[in-house]
Amino acid sequence: MTKLYLSLHVLAAVLAIGPVTVAASMFPAALRRAAGASAADAPGDRDALANLRLLHRVCRVYAAVGTAVPVLGFATASSLGVLGSGWLIVSIVLTTAAAAVLALLILPGQDAALTALQEQEPREGPDSGLRPGARSAARLAMLTGVFNLLWATVTVLMIIRPGSTTGA
Repeated sequence: MTKLYLSLHVLAAVLAIGPVTVAASMFPAALRRAAGASAADAPGDRDALANLRLLHRVCRVYAAVGTAVPVLGFATASSLGVLGSGWLIVSIVLTTAAAAVLALLILPGQDAALTALQEQEPREGPDSGLRPGARSAARLAMLTGVFNLLWATVTVLMIIRPGSTTGA
């Protein structure tokens, strides 16, 4: 049963987390294009806005599907008898942090950027000289980088874990 859990856990990670990382990484650049952040881009471009909506939907749907990753991870860890291992506890904390960044910062940030873009209302404040979406694109790019680094760290911990039975 352990091999089945592990296989499903790895498949879920690849098929669920991969699309979220790619779509979330593409979102800031698409936001800049949709907002017309450069002189070559026309603000409110319908194709750019449609692409932005699609990327956001991919992020939301695969984030929900991604909940299978920790569920299957706990099943795998339980069957291996490693639930109390330090490397696993660190992985759980980092996975929780990645999920929090996605659910509490990235997805709401994408929602807010889409809403602002659809309303085409420039925001007041120190970035008032920037076109709508430019500041949120930069913030989302940074948050996505943090999210991706957290997942990369978890992946490394899962492969090169202390006490590995692979002998590597």
